[in-house]
Amino acid sequence: MTIKLGVIADDFTGATDIASSMVQNGWQVALLLVVPNEKTFIPHDVDAIVISLKIRACSADEAIEQSLKSCLWLRHKAGCQQLFFKYCSTFDSTLKGNIGPVIDALMDKFQADISLICPALPVNGRTVVHGHLFVNGQLLDESGMQYHPVTPMKDANLLRLIEQQSKGRAGLVNLDCVRQGKQAIRHHLESLRQHGIRYAIIDAMMMEDLLSIAQSVSDMILVTGGSGLGAALADYHTRQTLATSAIRDIPPAKGRKVAILSGSCSAITNQQVIEYKKIAPAMALNVKECINNLEYASLLSEWIVQQSIDGLAPMLYATQPPEILSLIQQQYGTIKSSHAVEQVFAEVVRKLRQYGFNTFVVAGGETSAQVVQSLGIHQLSIGAPIAPGVPWVYDLYTDCWLALKSGNFGEVDFFRSALEMFHE
Repeated sequence: MTIKLGVIADDFTGATDIASSMVQNGWQVALLLVVPNEKTFIPHDVDAIVISLKIRACSADEAIEQSLKSCLWLRHKAGCQQLFFKYCSTFDSTLKGNIGPVIDALMDKFQADISLICPALPVNGRTVVHGHLFVNGQLLDESGMQYHPVTPMKDANLLRLIEQQSKGRAGLVNLDCVRQGKQAIRHHLESLRQHGIRYAIIDAMMMEDLLSIAQSVSDMILVTGGSGLGAALADYHTRQTLATSAIRDIPPAKGRKVAILSGSCSAITNQQVIEYKKIAPAMALNVKECINNLEYASLLSEWIVQQSIDGLAPMLYATQPPEILSLIQQQYGTIKSSHAVEQVFAEVVRKLRQYGFNTFVVAGGETSAQVVQSLGIHQLSIGAPIAPGVPWVYDLYTDCWLALKSGNFGEVDFFRSALEMFHE
């Protein structure tokens, strides 16, 4: 089978997001959790390979190095027909990158004159109109993303955002053009290219818009965007409807030992944590202890083990509202506090595995990356969706199940909904 699409995702939750979206639209997908090398096994009988990177908040040089290495392997070793750089539907980045620098490096390497930029994900309320990104009807910089602890988004204009962190000019493919269909989109992209435009921001408000976009860019070697475009590409190739769902695996209840770890400080995750605390044991991480107490992870893991096995899974959370998060960052420093919290989460997971825990529900991209890396898992299979963009994933060799939730995804009862999916 020819592998149609090779994807690099800039964080772990984004990787499971796009992998799940493509699976739900009929594709077989392999999800790799390490940068591949000469010895990496090339999955067979799949339509797409997704490589999960951890490059959203690292240096631009590191992000470029990992992205190029992964895309060269996807193109020349795995033989993928098309490459896809997947970033968050809220375009999480800083003024210096890393979205722009990675796109530039990939365009230069694969000799692409113009790159599509399409973060829209209507199923989760992310739409692009006149080049502006909206989250559930609010401009990006008024949606709560302006308070993100690592990548605060202070502008909703995607043309300005990409030009600030890259080396070319941006142009717009507006909604009127998109709704005229494939030929109109292709004609406008060619016009932008001839006028020296390097980045084409494309409007989309509905999943049908994304399907038209997918049809128009099916022969481009490189595209970039969110999981909505990934779903549309899979749909285009399989000729299914965007609403079609595949029957996928869910975790067996027997033998499940579950812990919930929440590191995201998004507005949505704050609501989800508050809701779950009403019905289950929960403990907030103490940042000072994370930084100074070498035994803190042991104390936390012991607390989890001591909770009743008959009730809902216990939760550890570093999730805080913006005002408290700001005080923590002022007191301990943004990087120092974030790093200490993630390291504690990773150590807790390693210790819980020794106690037989085999299922982890995780909120936040950085936290998810730390959890997966601490487990030593290199490849995951895609299970049933819990919410749009959040599937169950599992390691066939260890029977370890994970739900890796982007901070902004899921309904208010997400954690309980995930646990209610176990089957007897």
